[in-house]
Amino acid sequence: MAALSLLLLAVLLWVPVGTLTCYGDSGQPVDWFVVYKLPAHSGPGDAAQRGLRYKYLDEDSGGWRDGAGLISSSTGAVGRSLLPLYRNTTSQLTFLLYNDQPPQSSGSQDSNSRGHTKGVLLLDQEGGFWLIHSVPNFPPPASSAAYSWPPSAQNYGQTLICVSFPLNQFQDISRQLTYTYPLVYDHRLEGDFAQIFPHLEEAVKGHHVRQGPWNSSVTLTSNKGHMFQSFAKFGNFGDDLYSGWLVEALGSDLQVQFWQRSSGILPSNCSGVQHVLDVTQTAFPGLAGPTFNATEDHSKWCVAPERPWACVGDMNRNKGEEHRGGGTLCAQLPALWKAFQPLVKAWEPCGK
Repeated sequence: MAALSLLLLAVLLWVPVGTLTCYGDSGQPVDWFVVYKLPAHSGPGDAAQRGLRYKYLDEDSGGWRDGAGLISSSTGAVGRSLLPLYRNTTSQLTFLLYNDQPPQSSGSQDSNSRGHTKGVLLLDQEGGFWLIHSVPNFPPPASSAAYSWPPSAQNYGQTLICVSFPLNQFQDISRQLTYTYPLVYDHRLEGDFAQIFPHLEEAVKGHHVRQGPWNSSVTLTSNKGHMFQSFAKFGNFGDDLYSGWLVEALGSDLQVQFWQRSSGILPSNCSGVQHVLDVTQTAFPGLAGPTFNATEDHSKWCVAPERPWACVGDMNRNKGEEHRGGGTLCAQLPALWKAFQPLVKAWEPCGK
C-alpha cells in the first residue's frame, strides 16, 4: 500500500512539457474549447455540408467563429484533439469512451439503465483532457481506421466542450463517473493507471456509487489554472439536474437548452427563488445568424442570464432523466459566458 502511495505521488507530481491536451481550430494546444455543431437546415449551401458546419469558441477566439472546416475533418478542433486515440501505438495512452448511445459496432449493451452521459477521457503520464458532448454514436472506437463523424448526428445541433487538465485532476474526474454511471464502450486502462485511478476501473466494470448523497460537485483546475465546476448525479438522486440542484447551487436563474423531442419534457420551473427556463430558440449574433428552434437542437447547455455562469453537459430536462445519471461542466469564465448569454433568443415562460 505504501509503495502504491509513493507511485501515485510520483506520477501526479510529474508534469513535464508536452502534456496531452485539447487542440483548437488553429491546430495549436488550447486550455479549453467549445464546438457548437449547427443544425443541418441552418445556413446556405449544400445540405450535406450544412449538417457538418459548426461554430468554434475558446478563450482567445474573441467569441464564436465559423469552424475551420467541417466537423467530420480531422484537422478541426474535435478531430485533431482525438487523433492520438486513432494513431496510438503504445500502451502509455489511457482512454475511456462512453456514450449511452454507443456506436453500433460496440455491441448491444443496455443503455437505459446507465447514465444519460457522453464523453471521452484521454490521458497519459503527463496529463490529458475531458471531452463532454451530446453526440450519439460518437466517437468511433479506437480500433477504427480514423476519426469520423456519425451520419446520425448531422441533422440536429450538438455541443462539445473539451478542457485540458493536469494528471492530478483525473482523480476527481474519475470519481464523478461513479455518479454519472456511464456506458463505457471502449477503453484502455493498463499497468499503473488501473491502480492510480481505481475509479476509472470501476467505471469500466460498470460499477457506481452505492450510498448517498447521490450527487457530487467538485472544482477542477485546468492546465492554465481556470476553475471549472463539475456537477454529477446518480439516478437515485431522483430529480431534475437543473431545477432540482443546479439552479440553487449556482444561485441564479438558468436558461436551459436541451433536446425537446423526448417524452416527459419538464416545463419551465418557477417554484423556487431562482427560475429554470426552457430555451425554445437559439440565435447566433450577426446578420448571417443562424437561428434555430430547440426542436432542431440536440445540444445540452445552460446559461445564467445575469450572473457569469455557463455550463455544457449531457442531460436533458425530462421525467425519465430524473432517474438517470449525468451531469454538466460549469465555469465563470468571461469568454464562455459572453458567448452563450446572447444565444438565447426565446424561452418558455412559467405557467404556459
